[in-house]
Amino acid sequence: MRVVFVHGACVRDGSWWWHRTAALLRERGVPSVAPALPSCGETGLPAGTGGPGLPEDVAAVRQVLLDSDEPTVVVAHSYGGIVTAEAAAGVGSVRHLVLVSSYLPEAGQSLSDFGDGGPAPFLDADPETGTFGVRPELLVETFLHDCDTEVQAQAADHLARQSVRVTGQPVGASAWQQVPTTYLVCAQDRGTPPHLQREFARRAGNTIELAAGHHPFLSHPATVRDVLLNL
Repeated sequence: MRVVFVHGACVRDGSWWWHRTAALLRERGVPSVAPALPSCGETGLPAGTGGPGLPEDVAAVRQVLLDSDEPTVVVAHSYGGIVTAEAAAGVGSVRHLVLVSSYLPEAGQSLSDFGDGGPAPFLDADPETGTFGVRPELLVETFLHDCDTEVQAQAADHLARQSVRVTGQPVGASAWQQVPTTYLVCAQDRGTPPHLQREFARRAGNTIELAAGHHPFLSHPATVRDVLLNL
């Protein structure tokens, strides 16, 4: 088994966001990888107007999934669920999807379909550059309040401006309809309200509720490891 971790919006260096759980999995002989998302400027092309969007993110993750025939669990965080819905569709090695505080879009839906029509207060959109990002001053209290001070201090260095066009681009498939899916509801999340997560989770075959904020793989890595090992 291997794990492929698909990070959320407005961050880069997925391996950093995933590193605490990844280390615990390695101790159990389970390798993992965190693909770079082009829309976050991780692959050399700048994010923004005319830059990479959802199709490029889907292609990048799908290539990693196709690189190995090893049985694979995909852990998709937040926006990563949008990417994974299409990227994992029809990939025979994918045995399970784990959605963390995330979205399970139907084919034809986009990230914007899960919002209320307005920008979240913790995000900053720049129409001139066609990017959006997390407001650094709200990062810890919104997303990392249950993490230790070391993680809180380092996280800002792993934020990214992302192409805003990803919010309106629809997915072309829904892998969660084809593959066993577990949803991790983060009950202390201040970014994606728990009541919305529970609504999203109705589409998954299994739901597990954690007493955690938006990034349980950083704040409760052993718990997330155990969930994955017991799928």
